[in-house]
Amino acid sequence: MKVLFLAAELAPYAKVGGLADVAAELPAALVRQGVDVRVCLPLHASIDRKPLNLTPVANVQVNRAGGPIDASVWYSNSGGVDVYWIDGEPIRTMKAIYSQATEEAEKYTFWALAALEALPALGWVPDLIHANDWQAAPAAIGLNRRRADRGERLPKRSLFTLHNLPFMGAGAEAALAAYGLTPSRDARLPAWARGQPLPMAVSEADWLSTVSPTYAQEIQGQAFGHGLDAILRARHERLAGILNGIDPERWNPAADGHLDAPYDSGTLARRPENRAALLADLEWPARARGPLLGMVGRLDRQKGVDLALEALDGPDQMPWRFVLLGSGDPGLEAAVRRFAETHPDRFRAVFRFDDRLARRIYAGVDMILVPSRYEPCGLAQLIGMRYGAVPVVRDVGGLHDSVEAYAGAASGTGFRFEAFAPQALAATLREAFAVWQDGPAWADLQTRAMKADHSWPKQAAAYRQLYETILKEPSA
Repeated sequence: MKVLFLAAELAPYAKVGGLADVAAELPAALVRQGVDVRVCLPLHASIDRKPLNLTPVANVQVNRAGGPIDASVWYSNSGGVDVYWIDGEPIRTMKAIYSQATEEAEKYTFWALAALEALPALGWVPDLIHANDWQAAPAAIGLNRRRADRGERLPKRSLFTLHNLPFMGAGAEAALAAYGLTPSRDARLPAWARGQPLPMAVSEADWLSTVSPTYAQEIQGQAFGHGLDAILRARHERLAGILNGIDPERWNPAADGHLDAPYDSGTLARRPENRAALLADLEWPARARGPLLGMVGRLDRQKGVDLALEALDGPDQMPWRFVLLGSGDPGLEAAVRRFAETHPDRFRAVFRFDDRLARRIYAGVDMILVPSRYEPCGLAQLIGMRYGAVPVVRDVGGLHDSVEAYAGAASGTGFRFEAFAPQALAATLREAFAVWQDGPAWADLQTRAMKADHSWPKQAAAYRQLYETILKEPSA
């Protein structure tokens, strides 16, 4: 079985969010299970090419209004996975991985269609293309519209994965049309959506998937469907939900060189050494009172950073210390800075991507907060559990699927709350703090969380089964 996996990001070379980790770890897990998966992404101008050891393998042209545009294809191998990098003028002229909608649309439409054009030249035509998020949507749309006259020179089927439904590629309409992808005529789509890449792929891909079973159900309702709930309900038989995973070797506190004291679930007694090291990193007293809380990830309204600040700013002054690592929305950064000014002894914020510090946070904090407004999957809670940082999460999407709610001494891997309200989060934190004060009960909870299996080998098997199902069925 041959699969081309298209994604805009790939860790560690081009990383903005969790998609980069998925694109690095899921294909690698599938390759180990005998699937011929090859990854394709743009050769972003911001990428350092030296570590890639690139080899040129093909040159093709992509048709566009006004004349075709040249595309070159380069090969590298990353962690045992074959990777194709596509370069061309629309990619070179945009320095960042993501930018303004019109620039992004030109860059990603060119890349996704170049991927289809390159396959015959590479002498490798996959059975299936697996396109991720709106940036790769033109590949699924282009495949649907071209396979009737291209026959065996194109893949048989497509799978389109929705990692974050609200990001649909608005503003890409003109670029899609310039590359021959005219708006959809599917009456199940709202009129405003028929020229946007994600809704068009929702209509035209053979199968759809999301990154958790609960999110697959949620997006079929108005609250989380963002105007596409009707077509998603209509296509529910071809909509799968598979929870994301993590690489247990990459995220392994027993072998993590960034930690002062490596440990596993059987040597939790060493974990406090990492707490002390993190406190030193943050210039806090080594014997800081109360539980230590952490958040790691981009600053985005989706992630509920504002909710965390409101909950911790309550009148009861629960005994906490809190460290936040991330960057993103300027408005949220400003709110975080104000919170830091009013809580100088209890809060630290670091506005950057820092893999080393992230790992030290996971290994040093008592709880990892993920109070998302919505959450297709989330990786912070998975990594947190692997490192013994007990997750406190909103009961939505992949957070519901991955965190078993604490319900007494012998059950649960974390704490969940339902309402998106500071009072709900504060009440759950008080419950978690009470358990934290019971040392043996807390250690048992940490051990259960660390032993929970959210590894990619398990989830990759589900993807392999889905691929087989798609290839056995007729086109939608």
